Amino acid sequence: VNGELIDQSLIDQEFSSIKAYYESLAQVSCCERDDEFLGYAKENVIKRILLAQESAKEDIPVLKKDVDAALEKMKEDEGGEAAFYAHTGLSEEGEKLLRQDLAAKIQLDRFIDRVCGDDPEPTEEEIRAYYEAHLDDFMTDEEVRASHIFKSLRKSETRDEIYEELRGVRRKALAGEDFDALAKAHSDKPEEEVDLGFFKRGDHMDEFETIAMSMEVGEVSPIFSTHWGFHLAKVTDRKTPTPRDFTEIREALGQIMVQEHRQEKVQALAEKLKATAKIEETEEEEPSPAEV
Repeated sequence: VNGELIDQSLIDQEFSSIKAYYESLAQVSCCERDDEFLGYAKENVIKRILLAQESAKEDIPVLKKDVDAALEKMKEDEGGEAAFYAHTGLSEEGEKLLRQDLAAKIQLDRFIDRVCGDDPEPTEEEIRAYYEAHLDDFMTDEEVRASHIFKSLRKSETRDEIYEELRGVRRKALAGEDFDALAKAHSDKPEEEVDLGFFKRGDHMDEFETIAMSMEVGEVSPIFSTHWGFHLAKVTDRKTPTPRDFTEIREALGQIMVQEHRQEKVQALAEKLKATAKIEETEEEEPSPAEV
């Protein structure tokens, strides 16, 4: 990019981040979209490099105290200095390189602040209009309420017995017997843990939530297993997503609008820089026998 060689590891890191994001949305399986994600990764890295190159041309001083503060923030986020060095394994030379990276990032952030300028705060009408146009992005989480029977599998030789016991319990539940009463009689969990109350995705183990969130109110699940043991559940109530109250998220909405406006300005500059940049695809050089 304009004569600056981009290390493949930067592309790989960006690719991994993009793929992980789409996997979290359950929008990708295995490698079917890898070429697409690689294209996104290259595009993102190229634009970041172009912006960094442009910021380096500006007279934007970065003081040692600025870098020290950024490094201290990283240590704090890791749980302290000892945890930071234990986790990163930084050598003296590695810390020098990290400081250089932090200085470059601070310089880039300040350059972007210059590019974006001081935008006026969005008006109440503008925030309200944004909220109404993006209601789907501001919904409450779907929640279900369920009762739960759990049987531990501490002893593998009793696995079949436990399974058959739960089959009998499930037949009784399907025949109309009170599920909570059955749970209190058969679950390995204490009585107060039979009714799990309302929960959303991320509150319990994934295997349990996948079953419970897919059920209708009043439905009794099949017997299913996790590494903890056998489970049987009944969904007793459900809260469907609704738009979050405008007054509760008004401040956050204003911040989102300002951030989106900044991103649009930065994106426009990156596209402008890319239009005149010299960008070349290079092949990685094979190491010489001496290097091997």
